[in-house]
Amino acid sequence: MKDSIKVAIAGCTGYIGLQLIKLLQKHPKVKILYLCATKSIGKSINQFDNKITKKKLPRISKIENISWNKVDVLFTALPNGEAHKIAKIIPDKTKLIDLSADFRLDNPKVYKKWYKIKHKSKNLIPKSIYSITEFSRKKLSKYKILSCPGCYPTSIQLPLVPLIKKKLINTNNITVDSKSGYSGAGRKINKKFKFKNLFNSVNAYGVGSHRHMAEIDQELTKVAKKKVQISFTPHLIPMFRGILSTIYIETKNNKNAKNIYNILKKYHKNNFFIKVENFNKPIGTGDVMNTNYCRISVCKNRKKNNVIIISAIDNLIKGGSGQAVQNMNAYYKMNESYGLI
Repeated sequence: MKDSIKVAIAGCTGYIGLQLIKLLQKHPKVKILYLCATKSIGKSINQFDNKITKKKLPRISKIENISWNKVDVLFTALPNGEAHKIAKIIPDKTKLIDLSADFRLDNPKVYKKWYKIKHKSKNLIPKSIYSITEFSRKKLSKYKILSCPGCYPTSIQLPLVPLIKKKLINTNNITVDSKSGYSGAGRKINKKFKFKNLFNSVNAYGVGSHRHMAEIDQELTKVAKKKVQISFTPHLIPMFRGILSTIYIETKNNKNAKNIYNILKKYHKNNFFIKVENFNKPIGTGDVMNTNYCRISVCKNRKKNNVIIISAIDNLIKGGSGQAVQNMNAYYKMNESYGLI
């Protein structure tokens, strides 16, 4: 374990970048050397969020100004397509922790299909790992790039992966209804969505075609060892942060909701940030706001062999910056909660 980890953040002025700064400022082993953006060069990061203290933080600079020999970890919280370029120029000694979709998909053709961007670092895909810390912490040392999953996929996979591993559910019949605060769309939300009364209504979007379906199907297929395609519909709701995913599953071998609850409780008992609630307990995003926790509730369904699982996370932390910090902690074999509690 290193005494001090020197980091740079590219994309520091977005919602995820700002949240990342707040977490890393609390981290006992981290020193932030560079805050990078394409605009606002020379400004203080405090101008973008006055809750960030100015103490010991550098002013915003271009990524070209980084002295790579000084940096242990680069976090990239940039639009899709940008980490491809940066990954080519950073030295092997610098770990890249990417919060975009650039290294989430194993097949560059699939990436182009879903993101409409040609992959510019195909040779680095084998050097990257899709990393939900709870499932990958023991493998991280082998990879140059740690790719942090999307927010929806994190909320969905944390309860589903253990059940699919144990072959307890019908993978041909998984339905997910997810709701997210608008921070998940980034600062340019008004350009991305043209919904009427955007901040006063609930809106379904990406129906049957949301980009995150690609990584969810990819990862669940790996676990199931056969093709998995889920039914997934996301909704934008009029609040700033948080994700609530309601997952409908069909069990095998006459397993009931209490069986599923016991299995998830046992599987996650040593995962500090995963809290399986009491059986049949309703939960909401207020239970995880501003934390790195994922709370999971297993509930009865009146239909036989059907179970409802509710999963709640903060999309900016466990679904973004917090997962990135947790991955870094696991890579360096530090306490995974550093900077996160």
